[in-house]
Amino acid sequence: MIKKIATEQLRPGMFVHDLNCGWMEHPFMHNHFKVESHAEIEKITHIGIREVYIDTELGLDVKDAQTEEDVRAEIHDKMVKVVQAHPVRPRPRPVKEEMAAAKQVHHEANQAVHSIMTDIRVGKQIEVEQIDPVVERITDSILRNRDALISLGRIKERDNYTFQHSVNVCALLVSFSNALDFEPATIREVGIGGLLHDIGKMKVPLSILNKPGPLTEKEFEAMKSHAALGRDILRETPNIPDHAIMVAGQHHERYDGTGYPDQLKSDEISRFGQMAAIVDVYDALTSNRVYHKGEEPTGVLRKLYEWSKFHFDVELVQHFIRTIGIYPIGSLVSLESGRLAVVVEQGQENLLRPIVRVIFDLKQGFKITPKNIDLSQPVGKGGADRIVGYELPEKWKINPFDYL
Repeated sequence: MIKKIATEQLRPGMFVHDLNCGWMEHPFMHNHFKVESHAEIEKITHIGIREVYIDTELGLDVKDAQTEEDVRAEIHDKMVKVVQAHPVRPRPRPVKEEMAAAKQVHHEANQAVHSIMTDIRVGKQIEVEQIDPVVERITDSILRNRDALISLGRIKERDNYTFQHSVNVCALLVSFSNALDFEPATIREVGIGGLLHDIGKMKVPLSILNKPGPLTEKEFEAMKSHAALGRDILRETPNIPDHAIMVAGQHHERYDGTGYPDQLKSDEISRFGQMAAIVDVYDALTSNRVYHKGEEPTGVLRKLYEWSKFHFDVELVQHFIRTIGIYPIGSLVSLESGRLAVVVEQGQENLLRPIVRVIFDLKQGFKITPKNIDLSQPVGKGGADRIVGYELPEKWKINPFDYL
């Protein structure tokens, strides 16, 4: 049985099933292992991990600990209440109409970031004039329909991860900032920060940045230096706004002071840095890497909510969940009717009732002719169904993006 315990309850002989943190937030070679010594427990505590999941069938038990299943159910209920408590903002343009423009924006932004980061690696200076048009086009697309560009962010080439991750963080931060009603000038500055938040990685050796496997402790420390390096690069760059520097320098800080580079805590971290921390983890965990299988967005949102107990501001996490929805576009979901469907557009009035494309009959066990269903509609108008949970695409050998 999988159970959740506080790190203070860890003992040698227990089997850690999940370190319960982002894969780039710890220096261990694996996310699951048997605890052999108190030194390992001290190491886990030292890097800021407060809670872990243990497998009681492979190691010692903690009798009254909450099961993983109960934790998931509890957090899901909280997330449902979060999105039900606020009205959905209208999208001026349907996602289908925005998708072509969003693809062009996504392509151009990736090319621009690749060029900017390549220049930094060879010692050239960032030119803000290169960045402003990119952020402007991203912002325009987000304002027309944020779901189109954000959904494209889940499709990444492993070899170009760093560049594509930067574009995605920019798009997510612009959307997040708009949802929080920031002024246009502030949204622009935060967007610049998102686009350049990982610029410090261009000063990290390529052998570490592109290593096809877990990092050693020494390599992990070198990788962590990118936040301070990026902040320093932007400080020395003319016309880079302060908000952008905050995003780059603080996107790995944590609310409880266990982050880096400055171990800032609570309100010592700017609001923009706190937002960037949430967005950065979300995009990283939903991305495929050579040694890391990307997780489904709904599961990652649940983790962010869980980790807001220590690492993130809970109100900002709630705002972020409302921004992209519990089931973002491209999510594979199971319906009460016994069918699988892909979320193709967020609901206009309820994020729990999006427009989905049914593609598979679970009762009969075969694919069906794709058909759109608006889950907000009543019986007789194509609705009368509801989402009961999200599914792992690999389990069903389905690529949801083939149906968008």
